[in-house]
Amino acid sequence: MTRDKRTIKFTKPIVSNKEGLQLATPEIVAEYIAKRLKTGIIADLGCGIGGQVIFFARVCRKVYAVDNDPEKLQYAKENCRLYGVDNVEFILGDALSDEVKEQVSDADIIFSDPARPLSEKERTLETLKPPITEIIRIYSDIIRDLAFHAPPQMPPERIKLDCEREYLSLNGQLNRLTLYMGSLKCCEKSAVVLPGREKLCLSGAPEIRKSSLCEYVYEPEPSVVKAELLDELAGTLAQEQKEIFFFKADERRTLLTSPTLVESHFFKDTYRAIGRTEMDMIKLKALLRSEKAKNVVLRLDIDPGKYWDMRKTLEEGLKGTRTLHVFGFGNELIVCEKL
Repeated sequence: MTRDKRTIKFTKPIVSNKEGLQLATPEIVAEYIAKRLKTGIIADLGCGIGGQVIFFARVCRKVYAVDNDPEKLQYAKENCRLYGVDNVEFILGDALSDEVKEQVSDADIIFSDPARPLSEKERTLETLKPPITEIIRIYSDIIRDLAFHAPPQMPPERIKLDCEREYLSLNGQLNRLTLYMGSLKCCEKSAVVLPGREKLCLSGAPEIRKSSLCEYVYEPEPSVVKAELLDELAGTLAQEQKEIFFFKADERRTLLTSPTLVESHFFKDTYRAIGRTEMDMIKLKALLRSEKAKNVVLRLDIDPGKYWDMRKTLEEGLKGTRTLHVFGFGNELIVCEKL
């Protein structure tokens, strides 16, 4: 198995350089994308080491794998052999050239996961390699259905396309933003959670109601937050006779709440509320001591270099058995226990 940070990316010993592995799509994501784009012939422009190509080849009749880097294309060939797929035509060339366009002109779908400059501070569709805007300009006259991976943290105002923006969470972390054009577009915005393949689509649901802190607290999946689908989440649960409310949010975290326990695949984590206090370390420590805490997980804005010092100070002298989570919103602290 090949790991990358929190995720097992591949279940076979793929070949790659460091950059190729860093940019490669994890198997579980590649399988989901392939099933959504299942067709006769698909072209993957800028295929890298072939992680997505492998899964396209499993569901499509033919795959064009295009890259202008001979080293990466060789890795893709070896990885396809490793996974036992042989319906791939490898093309060494510039995806934006007339020659490549002619070679893949019979494709039903164009897909691209452009490389992102790792040191770039402000990403746009134009600075990806190959640029998404250029692929659209060159190919849309012969192929209507196009799909692209884009940086998931890219602000929506930089994506001025007629497309579905699908945000995808993997194991509680925001992993992908996929743009679907043509007949591939199902709605304006959507959120997918893996594993599980649960999906929410923008539907114009009524606005989620606000509430003060209730007994139970939830962190929604980051794909739901990024796609701004909290209203749709609340509406879906209401259809199941379950009710949740909006509690607090800032740029880094969003909390929902409910008086009774609610379960949903669109919750990253669920907590029981223990108490609340102002941003006062003495009062916070008194609350932690009274609730028999032993360990404290800080979920508030704090200088990373000071995190462990603050946590050590709070945990010093605690003799309980519980691990409690402390969320911070401005001057308010919310203490919870993860269920």
